[in-house]
Amino acid sequence: MNSARPFSKAIPAHAFRVTSLAVLLALSACGGDDDHDKHEDSPAPGEDVSYVIPAAPAGVGYTDTAPLPNALAFVDFAHTNQRGDARYATLETNAGVRLLAGFLDIWEPRSRLVDAGVTADAAQGFPGIKASDWTGLPGDATDGRVKNAAVHQENIDFVVRTTVARTPEQAAAAYLDDRRGKNYSATDGLGPLTQAWRTAAQQTTTINEVAPDATTVKYDDRGNNTGVAGAANPTFGNAIAFVRSMGENASTEPTKRFFKYARPWRWSSDVRVVPELEPAKSTSPATDGGYPSGHTAESVRNAIAMAYLVPERFQEMIARGVELGESRIVAGMHSPLDVISGRMLGQASAVGNIYAADSTTRRLAYDEARRVLMQAVGATSHEEFLAKAHAQPLAQDRFADPATNQREYRRRLTFDFKQIAATDAPAVVPKGAEVILETRLPYLSAEQRRVVLKTTALPSGFPIMDDAEGFGRLNLLAAGDGYGAFNGDVTVSMDANAGGFNARDIWRNDIAGVGRLSKQGSGELGLAGANAYSGGTLIEAGALRAASAAALGTGAVYINAGSLVTDASDAVKVASTYTQLAAGTLHARLGKNEAGQLAVAGDAALAGTLAVSFREDFAPSAGQTLTVLNAGAVHGTFANVEVAGFTVTPVYTSESVQVRLDAAK
Repeated sequence: MNSARPFSKAIPAHAFRVTSLAVLLALSACGGDDDHDKHEDSPAPGEDVSYVIPAAPAGVGYTDTAPLPNALAFVDFAHTNQRGDARYATLETNAGVRLLAGFLDIWEPRSRLVDAGVTADAAQGFPGIKASDWTGLPGDATDGRVKNAAVHQENIDFVVRTTVARTPEQAAAAYLDDRRGKNYSATDGLGPLTQAWRTAAQQTTTINEVAPDATTVKYDDRGNNTGVAGAANPTFGNAIAFVRSMGENASTEPTKRFFKYARPWRWSSDVRVVPELEPAKSTSPATDGGYPSGHTAESVRNAIAMAYLVPERFQEMIARGVELGESRIVAGMHSPLDVISGRMLGQASAVGNIYAADSTTRRLAYDEARRVLMQAVGATSHEEFLAKAHAQPLAQDRFADPATNQREYRRRLTFDFKQIAATDAPAVVPKGAEVILETRLPYLSAEQRRVVLKTTALPSGFPIMDDAEGFGRLNLLAAGDGYGAFNGDVTVSMDANAGGFNARDIWRNDIAGVGRLSKQGSGELGLAGANAYSGGTLIEAGALRAASAAALGTGAVYINAGSLVTDASDAVKVASTYTQLAAGTLHARLGKNEAGQLAVAGDAALAGTLAVSFREDFAPSAGQTLTVLNAGAVHGTFANVEVAGFTVTPVYTSESVQVRLDAAK
């Protein structure tokens, strides 16, 4: 540590300015402003005190909200997603049908009733249901009617293109996702934790490969899919019961029997079903509709449940859920709209069932999963568990690259359909959807989590996805990376003592908006996106880690207390002013070239502490002088400068701060 005056030559004029400013910054931090203090600290003759310390960023003065949609909530009416019950046989009375009703812009079914292969007695004033005469064969006299020919044709053509281009490896994966228990398949989204989960769950399958005679023999999985739940599994039964509960009121059969839309291989002979799945094709087309995909719905809802229980693999599990959906297209068994609708119903079912579970049930399942998995992999802390959950390279864990996950997930949400309606409709968030994020973003309030879902939602206008509640536009993988925009001021308070993501987290989204970010609490929040929020950044406690060059947006940065950690592979940019008061710390993690430096476009007012450490790929030696900060103008000095392993001499110029390293004494 060295806090001595760094100037070895005649003191230039700006030195008087920075000396006086250091006093003013210290006073700003402690609030001294009575007349006596003002007199005592008046500048000496000749000192330049022209720079006025800016006020903290004011932000916009309001917070963003995500009000409940003006629509019947799936979480309140999930029990109506039934078939064989006259009370719930219509668009108006069945929550699942209502959710997926955007398809009625593309396709008009034979009848608007849950009646394909279904009969029901009259009940409570609702007329009885007679089974539809729909044969399930496209184009015959009993079939429905295409209302948007372009979307329908692309829906089938997409399957043709996909199945024609399918590789043998994709075919094998599609076979396993078809014939094996969906939850067993989905668990490989846990990567390095997969085997620990399967062992704890006592999960089994009888399908581990494509049998040589699978082209002529239909193989069914005789395993237990999710594993063993309840008292029969005393160490992991609560976790498995939680996953199983996602299936409550979650069937795709009511919606299949309502929309009566054939599978793609019935629409076109150019669709190439995986040969080993030919024995699995239904011979009863009248009860074998394609919209929505049941495999997709189950994999998505179970993946969400597992992401909730193991938030260290949140994005990876969310990605695996929709990957299994795409495999249904690769198999030739479903169309993109089948899969999109399956995703929507799977998300709604997961929200409905997590929302319906009381907080004790949710917590018990979460704590059990965490305890058992940590013990299984030998982790004793959240940091260690997080590292072990991501310990495998891409060759072993296909979800190891976050950028690839985001790109592929986003593609699978829309399958490149063109928007066919207004593209700028405001996003809405379903009632209860925030529960999905409560273990991934535990330091945010429920309302903040709703805003995260709103600001990461997809644009409007894609076929079938503009449901009234907003399920179709949810981008859960992006939501796991925090806000997509600060459309109001955002305060993040993290209690490190609460552990887990409360202690340390990182947001990778590119954050836009006009609002201000205020960091409070003892935990550390990282920002790794190309951020453009303009309301400024205020650090009041804990740490804010800038893990990308544009992490800090385009506004002013103000450290009242706590730390700014610059930990990017390039210089971290401050597009406006930088102000650090006496209780603040700049922790620069320097590396090669300009990594970890702070590049301030405007004025930099300095006080408090400068701490310097080094990135793993950088090992400076005694005698080197390293740049820490560049600015339009530098005002003040750091009261303390610390560089582990070295004796340090800070060097200030009018536009920069450097540190000269000497051997430790």
